[in-house]
Parts: sequence; C-alpha cells; structure tokens
Amino acid sequence: MSNASDLDRRTLLVGAIGLGLARSASSADGAKGALIHPPQRPPVPRPVLVYDALALLEPTVQHGQGRYGERARVPIIGGSAQGPGFSARIIAGGADWQLLRADGYKELEADYYMETDDKVQIHVVNRGLLSPPPAGGGARYMMSTPWFEAPAGKYAWMNQHIFVGTVTPGTDPKTPSVRLSIYKLV
Repeated sequence: MSNASDLDRRTLLVGAIGLGLARSASSADGAKGALIHPPQRPPVPRPVLVYDALALLEPTVQHGQGRYGERARVPIIGGSAQGPGFSARIIAGGADWQLLRADGYKELEADYYMETDDKVQIHVVNRGLLSPPPAGGGARYMMSTPWFEAPAGKYAWMNQHIFVGTVTPGTDPKTPSVRLSIYKLV
C-alpha cells in the first residue's frame, strides 16, 4: 500500500510542478499574472568609477589553433591604477589569455595581482570580450567583468560587489599596453 501512496504523491507532485511551469511560461509570454511588472523592477544598476588603469604588456605569444579557436597569451609586465581613494601598481608576472573565436570575437581572461599604495595585494581575474574591427570603421566592443579577491580589511568591499569595465588600446605605439576603466555597480 505504501507503494501506491508513494506513486500518488509523485503523480501529484509532478502535476503541481507541471502546472507551475505552465503558468510561468504563460506569464513570461505577457499573459495575466506576469511574475514581474515594470513598476516592481529594482532600480537599474549605476556604475561608479573605482579606477582607471594602464596595464603594460609584452608582445603576444601565439599558442596555435585549438578546438575552440586560436589561443594566445599576452604577458602583463606592470602598470598602475588610480581612482577616487584607490591607488595601486600592477605586479609583473600575470598574463592575458586570449581565444580568437571563429566569429572573429576575442575572449580575454587576464589574471594578475595589484599591490595598493599601502602594500595590500589584490588578485584580479578580468574576463572580457573584444569584437572584430567594424567593417565601416567605428568603435569596437571592448568590455570586461573583473573579479577581485582582496584580503579582509580596507579593501574587503571589492569582494562584495559586481564590477564592469571598458578596455581600450594604449596610446604609446612603442609600448604595448591597454587602458582599463573599472566601475562598481551599485
């Protein structure tokens, strides 16, 4: 008898889940009873500048074609970051790992450390996406989503927010570099 009651409970549970999914699907299609109405949306995140940085690079090291695209590594050899209440140097030894996809977009993952003026080391992993040059000219899409690992204390707030950034090429043709502007979303 317990098998029959277990079966009945399962049937009831599966039916309830199915009904809930069907209602969610109809709500998502704009039917009456939508889950989130525009007046109930939370405020749009607002970017607040954390710092502008210049990362100094060595020439790109090609690693060849792989199953996901063409791989490359760009050694990070230093740099600096300055912002309201924030000042740091980029420590040599990191790298920007790159994947050139078949669609011409480049996935970036820079992994490095910064040391603040008060000698606190912060680990940075900055993932980005770079579009191919537009056919008719114009700006390329160059955005990133940095993630920080800071120790407890003055910079712990960096572990507690979402960040976005812009990436642009450096301005000195003799020195490979990129400029970053990093924003905290609030």
